[in-house]
Amino acid sequence: MGEGAIAAISALVVYNLAMIGIGLWAMRKAKSQQDFLVGGHQLGPWLAGFAYVASTSSAWVLLGFSGFVYTAGVQALWMIPGIIGGFALVWVWAGPKLSSESRAGGHMTLMSYLAEGVSPLERRFLAVTAAALIVFCFIFYIASQFQGAGQAFQSAVGVDLVTGVLIGAAVVLAYTFLGGFWAVSLTDTVQGGLMAIVAVILPVAAVAAAGGPQSILQTIASTTHPDYLDPLGGLGGVGFAAIGLVVGLISTGIASLGQPHNLNWIMALKDESARRRGWLIALVWGIVVYAGMAALGFAARAIFGDGAPAEGIFLSLSNTLLPPILAGLVIAALLSAIMSTVDAQLLVTSGTITEDLGLARASPKNAVLISRIVIFAICALAVTLTLVLPDSIFRRVLFAWSALGAAFGPLVAARVMNWRPGGWAMLGAMLCGFGLTVIFYLTLSLPGDWDERLAPWLPALLILWLARNQRCAATTPVGGVK
Repeated sequence: MGEGAIAAISALVVYNLAMIGIGLWAMRKAKSQQDFLVGGHQLGPWLAGFAYVASTSSAWVLLGFSGFVYTAGVQALWMIPGIIGGFALVWVWAGPKLSSESRAGGHMTLMSYLAEGVSPLERRFLAVTAAALIVFCFIFYIASQFQGAGQAFQSAVGVDLVTGVLIGAAVVLAYTFLGGFWAVSLTDTVQGGLMAIVAVILPVAAVAAAGGPQSILQTIASTTHPDYLDPLGGLGGVGFAAIGLVVGLISTGIASLGQPHNLNWIMALKDESARRRGWLIALVWGIVVYAGMAALGFAARAIFGDGAPAEGIFLSLSNTLLPPILAGLVIAALLSAIMSTVDAQLLVTSGTITEDLGLARASPKNAVLISRIVIFAICALAVTLTLVLPDSIFRRVLFAWSALGAAFGPLVAARVMNWRPGGWAMLGAMLCGFGLTVIFYLTLSLPGDWDERLAPWLPALLILWLARNQRCAATTPVGGVK
């Protein structure tokens, strides 16, 4: 075994043991179901800010987005203002209401918050449907992360993909299973910081290896098709297709409003000051990491031409350009990106099934145990999907991201705008947004995929707007006094 492999293995062993150690420490704080799922609504700005961005930006960013820039060129950059805009929608627009009302109402899940005030029958249908959609989407989402973990271990220590997937799944399962919310928030803070460091180190090394920004531009211009440097992707000027491309890529960020595993951090904030400071942390982190991965994609294009596997350039450059110990750090950062998304999704799925479906209320003494069993089951299903149906990380994540966004995002937007639709209208909007996303994903392929990312929101919002006063009317006695 060479020096590089030994250094990489050493870094990974220390890192993974540290994550499990945090899980053991946090286990002491996970005494109640509220502690296990939302940390008793006592999350501070640093934990919330880093945990949010780390769980938002998974292997999709380090492997997928850098690979997208490497393949598609300048047009891919339209996604950056969309993603940062999505951060703003969550923290600045929806955050104040979501955070304060979750604390006041003691809500532990997004659906508990959204369904406040609807009838028990409507709440039951909403809970069952939401649980089904979340489990379905998260299975695909988590599977993509485990696939990235497998690739990371395969690159670092030479194990086969199956073994790499199983190791990655075992580590993230261990600390989430043990410590719940506090373990996830603490590990995600560490992981988010590590991702930011690597998002500076590796792109700087890659740009230097490619001869600097000017050399990169000249190399790409002389060796690549002109469409690669066209912000509109060679679609022939500002026409319908070009507008669709830009709108579709920017609208990727709107789905942030419907991601339960990201909104969970906002719901857990302890006060308004934590929200404001957490937003600044998330904003700076997003700019640094996405800009770094964009630079990495362009540098890789100048170095490799168009012959490298798109989702492999991150690992290839780290192994080629960095000393062994730093290459091990890069692999650890990739695993951080993976784990910080998977742990949050496992936690939210557990909360959805145990709280929204009433399993925890049926056996309050065993609520935390039931949550842990659900986490194990979801993890096992995702590993199975990873091994049986491998797919592109970028493609799989974007589908799950868009489907969740269209299912829950319009409901969050309606709540922020003080619309009070009835439970059946909420159910219709949820199914409409999700169903249209799936249909467009399977049948259409328009520039920027705006049909998949934006179009499903419009009929869902229309349903909610038409029914915006149903709950108010249902709870207002004769005479008009509430």
